[in-house]
Amino acid sequence: MIKRKLDGMAFLAGRWPLDPDRPTLVFIHGSGQEGRFWQAQVDGLTGVANTIAMDLPGHGNSDGDGFRQVSDFARSVMDFMDAVDTPAPIPCGLSLGGAIALDLLIHHGDRLKAGVLANTGARLKVLPAIIDTVQTNYDRHLAGLIQFAVAPANQANKAVCRQVLATSTAGPLVTANDFRACDAFDAMDRVSAINLPVLVLSAVHDTLTPVKYADWMAANVAGARHVTIQDAGHMSPIEQPEAFNAAIESFTESLDR
Repeated sequence: MIKRKLDGMAFLAGRWPLDPDRPTLVFIHGSGQEGRFWQAQVDGLTGVANTIAMDLPGHGNSDGDGFRQVSDFARSVMDFMDAVDTPAPIPCGLSLGGAIALDLLIHHGDRLKAGVLANTGARLKVLPAIIDTVQTNYDRHLAGLIQFAVAPANQANKAVCRQVLATSTAGPLVTANDFRACDAFDAMDRVSAINLPVLVLSAVHDTLTPVKYADWMAANVAGARHVTIQDAGHMSPIEQPEAFNAAIESFTESLDR
């Protein structure tokens, strides 16, 4: 895995420079996280694509203060992909990152090859209590990540819990604004405009963005493919990386058949 920073945006890459003859999976993390969340994907999917995991503005090692609107994040991701000159980009986002990927598919589909929407929804309402906890008791929020975002069977897995917490580094203000961006996001009346291949991923034990969110997107995005990851919660790329990667590998390989 290779670390780079360009125009204030930090990212990890599975290979560098990018292979111009391969598509590029651009991994976009969720609220309060950073690109290292996707380590298993950046390393594990280099056989089928270029892989990049970025730190959103204000997160990880990227510059800036973050945003309160998904559209602003999407604009920054588009600028980043232009700066890196990503061949055949495939945005792959989880939760907030999935909303960002969805916004890109809606507004910049002509510049993308496909998209992957993981553990997310076309609308992402957030309980006010969650934002309040982030702002007033950040340690409690971090403890809740394990309780509510990891499947019960995986909560005893110390490696999973360590990685979830180690990649949730944005701090209270930026994280609270991430959740505000999620809460304001609503693309339910726009997903019908997407005309690219889309993989929708959900997880059986995800209580934050339940499987029904993915069912709705798969039914309303023309030709979307839906795969549900077993034995995982909201953090499925960390909880079940082999199954998660296998679904993306199969989807990516199908694009050129």
